Amino acid sequence: MEAFLHGMILAFGLILPLGVQNVFVFSQGATQPRLVRALPASITAAICDTLLILLAVFGLSLIVLQFEWLRIALMTVGILFLLYMGYTIWCSNPATADNNEALPIKKQILFALSVSLLNPHAILDTIGVIGTSALKYSGTEQILFTAACVLISWLWFLGLIIAGASLKKLDSSGKLMNIFNKCSAIFIWATALYLFSGIL
Repeated sequence: MEAFLHGMILAFGLILPLGVQNVFVFSQGATQPRLVRALPASITAAICDTLLILLAVFGLSLIVLQFEWLRIALMTVGILFLLYMGYTIWCSNPATADNNEALPIKKQILFALSVSLLNPHAILDTIGVIGTSALKYSGTEQILFTAACVLISWLWFLGLIIAGASLKKLDSSGKLMNIFNKCSAIFIWATALYLFSGIL
């Protein structure tokens, strides 16, 4: 039970901070005409997180942490991606958006894949923190630890689209969502700068 609780607390601590992945999933809940239309983004993000968690627990962390060039390559690609995503979010204008501009299923899945698998912060956190923490456990305890991390991920991303849909009901003008987008873009650019300082 200790391993399960450890996994829940650790996963929640890693997934809670505002980031590109969270911003995208939340925004789909806020912009899609119906909650069910935002499920592709939420489910894709959860599947990607599950994959990263499984890879981290079963040894990928040891590979990445041993090769400095691989870490730098991941971070460089991720920084460029974060700069682009920040610009895209900054330029979006939910106050003038209508339901026809909500992302279709294919684009939701592609964007969710990119913000999940090209996000160095998420990758390094998952591999570095969850992967190394999993080394403490073996057998059933390791399975419980992994299951807890995966469970929190799925619950979180489903909760984000519900929160986004709730905001849309409270903010029909889109002004709050616009402020949220601007703040998110600034945070994402700041994350890119922070990662860049780690390369220097």
